[in-house]
Amino acid sequence: MTRSDAGIENERESASPVLGKDGDLPTVLIDQIEFQVRECLRPRLEGLTDEEYFFDPTAGGTAWTVHPRTPAGQTPPTSVQGGSGDMTIDFEFPEPQPAPLTTIAWRFGHIIVGVLGARSHSHFGGPAADYMSWNYAATAQEALAQFDAEYDRWITGVRSWSAEDLQVAVGEAEGPYYAEYSRATLVAHINRELIHHLAEIALLRDLWTHRG
Repeated sequence: MTRSDAGIENERESASPVLGKDGDLPTVLIDQIEFQVRECLRPRLEGLTDEEYFFDPTAGGTAWTVHPRTPAGQTPPTSVQGGSGDMTIDFEFPEPQPAPLTTIAWRFGHIIVGVLGARSHSHFGGPAADYMSWNYAATAQEALAQFDAEYDRWITGVRSWSAEDLQVAVGEAEGPYYAEYSRATLVAHINRELIHHLAEIALLRDLWTHRG
């Protein structure tokens, strides 16, 4: 007796697919960023000097950066100066177009505070972190220490979310336009932010090495 083509097709559809290794959502998201940060990008930052940290490759020295607070009576380089300590970070609202080039110091400030610290505070109960109240690093090694601490805080929190937890909406912590999106979407966004900003920092190190 010959089975019909329809019967064979039904058997194929009902057969369970072969599952790949480490395909669950938490593993995929965490392994992606851990490999990029621990194996590729963080090693590229070893030996970062203060000269590189503040390096401005623009011809007119116009890059936004982190710098000592402007003395009273003098005009700061931008209208918005974030920071609560001796160092401040440059901002303008709205951001000019085209956006200015930024130094390694500025990019670290963005990663440490805006990408990691503020999110750890909102989602995992970490210390409060925002651009205006942060104590920005005055040296490369201080910035690396801040980055390591905030990255560890964030990834530890992400590890605490199960596959089901990752489907929960992020809520108002990410603002009204993003409240309905899942935690998995947020984690994927932070992964992208870390990968591309750390790669930018690595490129600025290359420019420093090959400067004329």
